[in-house]
Amino acid sequence: MYPQPYIDYLVHFHGLRDYFECHEILEEYWKEAPIHEREKHWVGLIQLAVGLYHYRRNNRIGANKMLESAKTIITHEQAKLTKLGIDVSSLLHQITQCIESLQTKKPYKDIDIPLHDEHLLAICREHCERHHCLWGAPTDFSNEFLLHKHTLRDRSDVIEERQHQKKIRKEKKKGI
Repeated sequence: MYPQPYIDYLVHFHGLRDYFECHEILEEYWKEAPIHEREKHWVGLIQLAVGLYHYRRNNRIGANKMLESAKTIITHEQAKLTKLGIDVSSLLHQITQCIESLQTKKPYKDIDIPLHDEHLLAICREHCERHHCLWGAPTDFSNEFLLHKHTLRDRSDVIEERQHQKKIRKEKKKGI
């Protein structure tokens, strides 16, 4: 009933608090669709995770930008998000509170995406057990990799692919 990447997103969001991975999982899923068929509600959830990632790292400007954008998209995409088992009005309330906390320079605090589908919640909790995490667990602030993943992750595959594409462009330019 629900796409597996969405379930994975929820598990990383609530069990591992790995917002960077949430972004990666859902963006990859979103990009699988042809450009003219990409659904905006996925972008709202991606931006929510990115905004929380920035807030947790104390990047207030980036966090505010992403959370405001996520709130706008989620507001416009309520019907589709409700079909994904989300209590959208509660989520919007939490995002609004999060933005207010951010703007008044309060410290980061985890939020949960409120789900109204008990079956989805059960599936997510089961997946959390497989990942050896607990649904609703707080952020582990001692985990530097979790907090700064975008700067600490292995990007050798990305760099290698960029170099490969650069070589292809260079060869095309030369007419090889």
